[in-house]
Amino acid sequence: MSLKLTSPIRLVLFDVDGVMTDGSIYISELGEYFKSFNVQDGIAIELLRVHGIKTGVISGKKSLALTKRCEQLGVDIIETGCKNKLPKLGEVCDLFAIDAKEVAFCGDDVLDIPIMRKCGFSASPSDAHKLALESADWVSSKKGGHGFVRDFVDQLLTTQLQSTLLEIYKPLLKKIELDDVKEVEQ
Repeated sequence: MSLKLTSPIRLVLFDVDGVMTDGSIYISELGEYFKSFNVQDGIAIELLRVHGIKTGVISGKKSLALTKRCEQLGVDIIETGCKNKLPKLGEVCDLFAIDAKEVAFCGDDVLDIPIMRKCGFSASPSDAHKLALESADWVSSKKGGHGFVRDFVDQLLTTQLQSTLLEIYKPLLKKIELDDVKEVEQ
């Protein structure tokens, strides 16, 4: 099922808990937060990058685990501890000199609704809050933390590039091959 885009998407922003994770937060006796991320969703971030689409996280929670994962993925923007996400959207659009209609936002809860409505496209996992589901332009069959990000990115790129799933992965596979060659040569 293809998405209905009104403008090309140049930036994809994600909420984290309930979108990139299943929403569970594990706290140790030392107060450390642990989160579980889906590896397939990580590949989706790289896939966006090889197609020239910027990525970012705007999350209401702040945790070292989240920041570490975003750094590992090479996310362009990391905004955490942000309850009111809408002002951050304006800052990020100014930073990249893009319009909000060129931004897709993936969210799952009521705090995400204002930014979902302001962006050019919004998406939610199947287990999002009812009000977020009603605000989303597209709802995945996948749950948050269980391949939702990968599903959305596959749908976004096949629609935006008017291409097959195999075709959108070719640049990523080529990059991986070139990276392997560089490692062998060094």
